[in-house]
Amino acid sequence: MKTSPKYYIVEAGALPEVFLKVAEAKRLLETGEVSTVNAATQAVDLSRSAFYKYRDSIAPFQNLMAGRIITFQLMLVDRAGFLSGILSIFAACGANILTINQSIPSNGAAMVTISAETTDLLCPVEELLKQISAQSGVLKAGIVAG
Repeated sequence: MKTSPKYYIVEAGALPEVFLKVAEAKRLLETGEVSTVNAATQAVDLSRSAFYKYRDSIAPFQNLMAGRIITFQLMLVDRAGFLSGILSIFAACGANILTINQSIPSNGAAMVTISAETTDLLCPVEELLKQISAQSGVLKAGIVAG
């Protein structure tokens, strides 16, 4: 019986060097900076066998999230028009909003859950979350599903 794969999100600094080299070699190929696996593995000082062993198992987080529905959970201050400004950040990054759910504000803040389609995302998911978190009225921001 085949088991389904498990996925983990791991900070790049905690990964063995071979995984980082495979990811970089894949990037070189995807961007067209090199045209062959041999050139990519030479550029990052990696054996071709290691590249082929791990290539299908390694992908940057934003690539895994591309073309998917991601659910963001935000704690926002209760201020007229503030949610509209947050939604404009989603629009600027090319996220297609599918659902918005907001709790009744309590103690000057409201929990907002936003689900968005990320197929046409113009910036990495991490950048989108960073831009949202940088707003002065965002008390908490995170991804809860994707």
